[in-house]
Amino acid sequence: MKNLLDFTRQELSCWLEDNGIRPFRAGQISKWICIRQAESFEEMTDLSKELRKKLEDHFYIGRLIVEEKMVSVDTTEKFLFRLSDGLHIESVLIPGKDHFTLCVSSQVGCAQDCQFCLTAKGGFIRNLTVGEIIAQIRDIRFYLMQNAIDPLKLSNIVFMGMGEPLANYQNLIKSLETITDTDYGFKFSPRHVTVSTSGLVPKITQLGLDTSVNLAVSLNATTDELRSELMPINHKYPLKQLLEACRTFTMKPRNKITFEYILMKGVNDSKEDALRLVKLLSPIKAKINLIPFNEYTESGFKRPSQKDISDFLQILLDRNFTAIIRKSKGDDILAACGQLKAKLIH
Repeated sequence: MKNLLDFTRQELSCWLEDNGIRPFRAGQISKWICIRQAESFEEMTDLSKELRKKLEDHFYIGRLIVEEKMVSVDTTEKFLFRLSDGLHIESVLIPGKDHFTLCVSSQVGCAQDCQFCLTAKGGFIRNLTVGEIIAQIRDIRFYLMQNAIDPLKLSNIVFMGMGEPLANYQNLIKSLETITDTDYGFKFSPRHVTVSTSGLVPKITQLGLDTSVNLAVSLNATTDELRSELMPINHKYPLKQLLEACRTFTMKPRNKITFEYILMKGVNDSKEDALRLVKLLSPIKAKINLIPFNEYTESGFKRPSQKDISDFLQILLDRNFTAIIRKSKGDDILAACGQLKAKLIH
């Protein structure tokens, strides 16, 4: 028996047609899953009893198990989900002024081994299925409904949780198809969906051709020597290749690529680093998110002083870059950038 959430609407249409059922029914089924949050096929009352029975014989509607939920002082919520094989992932629900953003995981663990990231400490276990990726969104919207909150208040998705999204490319693209399906899917605008990468250059180019979602690049260094030390992916795809892929990335005229730059004390936070960053990104339609390092016990990296953070930002602003200091939420519950680990806390 297969998880229905693993199927895109197009794939479900093909399955229905192969089984002698009119393929337009796939849209009705998708609405029940994505919008109406159906728990069973019996609820799908605009389908015939015969079709409901056939679906029940071949599919199940997967949900994740909430093993633990933690709430930050800033009301950020971190969900520890247990998968069907007993492995765990984390998703983070981040409150905004009038909406929510969900930080979604794409893998169990991560193979990129970025030195500043807690997820990397556990290594890579496996890719998430399409169903496991979109279940994070579906289940969090259901959670909002249960708490009398309009589920459509969850309007932004960032693939910045556990894993490297572009290393799970096919499942990512299929997930995005359902996430951005404005007729029968989750109805997210591509403008409100961001995929973050450590720098898998060939997949960056492909992403621009296959989708119209936003791209974020985790940069974190302005020389190959330092970036290779912090992020081993740089050995394979050094800065020149990465930045050229960004320069030629296919996107709408007004869009910009977000470059995430984690500021670490005495590592990459100097005036010289800021000036090199200006030079590197000048040829690219870029905006810069400065992220002061979110400290955790196992790390030797430290957060810079507020003065050093402000000085770094000012150098960028003085040279007409769009740049902000991103306020990390949920750091008291290890839900901030680079802190996800999927460890059950008792």
